[in-house]
This record gives sequence, C-alpha cells and structure tokens, in this order.
Amino acid sequence: MIPPADSLLKYDNPMLISRNTDRKSPKARPLKVSPQQPALSGPVPPHKPKTPPVDTSKQPEEILNVILPPREWVEGNQLWIQQVSSTPSTRMDVVHLQEQLDIKLQQRQARETGICPVRRELYSQCFDELIREVTINCAERGVLLLRVRDEIRMTIAAYQTLYESSVAFGMRKALQAEHGKSDMEKRIAELELEKKELERQVNEQKAKCEAVEKREAERRQVEEKKHAEEIQFLKRTNQQLKAQLEGIIAPKK
Repeated sequence: MIPPADSLLKYDNPMLISRNTDRKSPKARPLKVSPQQPALSGPVPPHKPKTPPVDTSKQPEEILNVILPPREWVEGNQLWIQQVSSTPSTRMDVVHLQEQLDIKLQQRQARETGICPVRRELYSQCFDELIREVTINCAERGVLLLRVRDEIRMTIAAYQTLYESSVAFGMRKALQAEHGKSDMEKRIAELELEKKELERQVNEQKAKCEAVEKREAERRQVEEKKHAEEIQFLKRTNQQLKAQLEGIIAPKK
C-alpha cells in the first residue's frame, strides 16, 4: 500500500474500498501532498469558495466527511480511502499538534516572514485539524470555523491575484522604461553629434570673423596712414602757395 501523505490533519487508518478503479467515492478527494496549494499559471480572479451545506443534526462522522472530505488514492487496481478521524482530542493532542507544527516548519525550512507556500500549507493543515477537533464537540462551531477558513482562503487568493497583477504591471513598466531608455540614449547621441557640428560651425565663424577684423584693421591703418600723408602734403602745398602769394603781393607795396 502506498503510504498517505504526511499531514497535520488526523486521519483514520486507510480502508480498501474496491479493486475496480472505476468506482470512487463521490465525496472523496484525491491524495495530494499539498491540497491547499493549487497550481496557477497566471493571475486568476479570486472566486468565493462555496461552503458545503451541513446538516448539524447528523452524526459527527457524517459532518466531518462533508466539512473535510476523505482522501483516496489508487495502488495498482485497488482503491483506498482514508477518512478524517472522528476521535475526540485531548489537551495533550493539542500540545502535540503544536509541537508537530513547529517541527514541520523547521524540517521543511519554512520562511518566518514574507510569502511562503510551505508555511501557508502547514498552517492550513493545522487549522483543518482544529476544525476537526471543534466539530466533534460542537458541529455548529465547526461549521462556523469552516466559513472563517473559506473566507481567509478567499482573501489570500485575492491578495495573490493582486500581487501577481502588480508584478506583471511592474515588469511591463520596466520593459517600457528600458525601451524608452534606449530611445533616449539614441536621442542623446544624436544631440551630441549635432552639438559638436554646431560647435565646429561656431568655431569656423569665429575664425572668419577674426580674419575679417584683422584684415579690416590693417586696411584701416593703411587708409589712416595714407590720409595723414595726404593731409601733410596738402599742408605743405598750402604753405608753399601762401608763401608764393605773399612774395607776389609784397613788392607792390
């Protein structure tokens, strides 16, 4: 017989139901290592878990089978089923449950903080065991705890969906930023080339301006020198003509 998966939820001994694998209990659930951790391929909108209707007038075994369905598995052609234990728990059982929880958390290296599927699975098993213990003593209280458990699972699923959506949104924004960064770097490179070209043109214009200023300064000096020589020549000519005029006029007196 395949040994059942180790769980904090207390089960009875497995029973052989049938050698024909086509016959299965309608209320039984297949054996899984972590039944509380469904595999999700992507963000899925959370749905409110449906709490099964429970008739509290039934026997505790029947109520437990509705709240916590038995698990089943197949070995060869044999169908095995294992129901939740209906044995009342004592104070020592609760203490032992707490010890087992701490041991399993340490053995499976569950993280103490943050998101941890292992820690969530173990605490879910522990809560199911508490529901089992409470239901045996008071069915109404067990059904109420079942509703609390389903509400907690729905809230966790909503937060998980929100987290996955936020991660996807962050990745999209990061890719967009990376794409925008490459475009911006390309634009910066183009502007740098344009800046260098404009600086080259400015330097050329400055050189031309300096050359023109130098040439104009030399031409102005030449013009000023020529103008000064002409003034001196005209002054000398004026003095000579004045002297000649005075020489002509003087003898007549």
